Amino acid sequence: MKLYIEQRIFTFGSKFDVWNEDGEIRYKVEGEIFTLGKKLHIYDSEGEEVAYVQQKLMSFLPKYFVFVGQDQVATIVKEFTFMRPQYHIEGTSWRVDGDFLGHDYSILDGDTTIAYLHKKWMSWGDCFEIEYDDAADEKMLLAVILAIDAVIDDNSD
Repeated sequence: MKLYIEQRIFTFGSKFDVWNEDGEIRYKVEGEIFTLGKKLHIYDSEGEEVAYVQQKLMSFLPKYFVFVGQDQVATIVKEFTFMRPQYHIEGTSWRVDGDFLGHDYSILDGDTTIAYLHKKWMSWGDCFEIEYDDAADEKMLLAVILAIDAVIDDNSD
């Protein structure tokens, strides 16, 4: 299965549309504008909030909390490294590996790849393609990927 995430340009705050292979809108992502730290709300096609990503303030390294429904399901932490960025996903057995600056990485559960993300370079705003196998992981994968993107975006400022 595939999802496509495209950042809307010429908008205030972070806004993304997420659609499936058939071109149907699956999710809309909206960032809060006047807040301390980044906050991203993920809505399904019916307008119901299904996930939420919130930056932890006052943290030495970037840290984001991921909520699906009302439950905190993961914490994304950027590791302290000298060579290349690394991320740890607390609360799951998932790990992330790949080229983060090039937006070309995999999310693994043990040795099994559960999702692969790569950036589509010929587009107006950021546009990503996510390939994944299990629909049950869809909301969580989307939230984790958006959290990692937020950390990369913070570091590019």
